[in-house]
Amino acid sequence: MNQHRSPTIRRRRLGVELRRHREAARVTIDMVAERLGCSPSKVSRIETGHTSATPQDVQAMMDIYGVTDDVKQELVQIAREARQKGWWHPFSTVLSGAYVGLEAAARSVRTYESQVVPGLLQTEEYAIAMIRAARPGDSDQEIERRVRVRMERQSLLIQDDPIDLWVVLDEAVVSRPVGGDQVMRDQLASLITAARLPNVTVQIVPFAAGAHAGMDGTFAILEFEEEGDADVVFTENATGGLFLEKAEELSKYIFIFDTIRTTALPPGESIEMIQMLAEEPLWKSKRRVSGSI
Repeated sequence: MNQHRSPTIRRRRLGVELRRHREAARVTIDMVAERLGCSPSKVSRIETGHTSATPQDVQAMMDIYGVTDDVKQELVQIAREARQKGWWHPFSTVLSGAYVGLEAAARSVRTYESQVVPGLLQTEEYAIAMIRAARPGDSDQEIERRVRVRMERQSLLIQDDPIDLWVVLDEAVVSRPVGGDQVMRDQLASLITAARLPNVTVQIVPFAAGAHAGMDGTFAILEFEEEGDADVVFTENATGGLFLEKAEELSKYIFIFDTIRTTALPPGESIEMIQMLAEEPLWKSKRRVSGSI
């Protein structure tokens, strides 16, 4: 299994294919469940990629649908790959969704952030400070595990076949001193280094741009290499996040992202702005408003 075929994406692909063959055979979920001796909800969760199917289950489903041996063997192999453990499996207690597994399989990620540096670009100290503030109920051990996952994810940017990352940040992201002055200055320096990688693009939407298309919330668009793996939009929240996979939803978010990046400063000017803020940060400005009004 190559590095872009994470178990998560294989489980997702398997579910799509199983549903397609079932519908082509005009077989209901209830009929499949009865033949397999399981609940209809299990069959439904397999088809939506939320539950792994054993190779034996897939073999039985293919027999029900009357597919060819070649198709049967291909899907049984995908089922085996889907049941492997990703590197992130030991950290599953602090992962609330499938995002990390999908990210590991993506060929590109386009993301807009309004408050924080994206996890793929965070320094360790910034990540600790951000997670500690955003998740006040987490123990030190949980924070450490979350940070470890975040640092491991960053290998996607420098592996032999790295993903393409395009990040658009609101100016607030590079203006708020998460972790304090030195931690934030180091984060800005790290952001500049990452932005100079050939597979990474960073843009800033300055405050002067006023209202813009990203003000309804942050999101990430994940694109996959293989044609059968549908692209997905992820919108994050405090309890995990929401995956959007319908074609019209994807088109809407692609349009929003393209509108935001057009509003943002070009990549070169964005790097210059980050450099300026690293040298003369807004949080050190005497003109800023602080305390109560």
